[in-house]
Amino acid sequence: MSAQRGYHHGSLRAALVRASFELLAEGGLRGFSVAAVARRLGVSSAAPYRHFPDRAHLLGAVSAEAARDLREAITAAAEAVGPDPDARLASVAGAYVRYVVRTGAGFQIIYAAELYGLPGDARREHTRALMTTLLDLATATGSASYQEAVLLVEETIAVAHGYTSLVQDGFFSRTSTTVDAIAARATAAARALVTAAGRQRPPTPPG
Repeated sequence: MSAQRGYHHGSLRAALVRASFELLAEGGLRGFSVAAVARRLGVSSAAPYRHFPDRAHLLGAVSAEAARDLREAITAAAEAVGPDPDARLASVAGAYVRYVVRTGAGFQIIYAAELYGLPGDARREHTRALMTTLLDLATATGSASYQEAVLLVEETIAVAHGYTSLVQDGFFSRTSTTVDAIAARATAAARALVTAAGRQRPPTPPG
């Protein structure tokens, strides 16, 4: 259902956020504006400002929802693969590809630089929870320090974001490759990365 068809009187704020996701999925941040969202919904250019004073506040609402939903997708993917820590972290890549291809709201939206100074406890709560989940998954693989866990998260997301960007840029358009198949490739690449990181760690001394 498009945001316009799903809009009903009294639910404009939610409709603006839904329309924002649609625009981001279609064109990324470059084509995103309050005016473009209003046009998508067929409302006046002034209507969104009753709920969001500017583009940053609208994007902040999208960021909060995206962080919450991506965390849920990552948690579900990790639970689905079972107890192996390396597989659980690698599953993040596949979950990221599936979610971001569908919504357009990856880390470039969730942690957008223009949102850093924006007040919003809900957004900060969701973005912190997302990063905590990722760091917990990385730490469970045997990362020797917080810094190592951060690097492993960065590398895993870099793999996932790379595959996502290739999908969005039409790199796979000449084939019949599905998003699920690409997500599986991203997961396999992340698994190789996580396994290699584990091999490079010095063995834990006994006792």
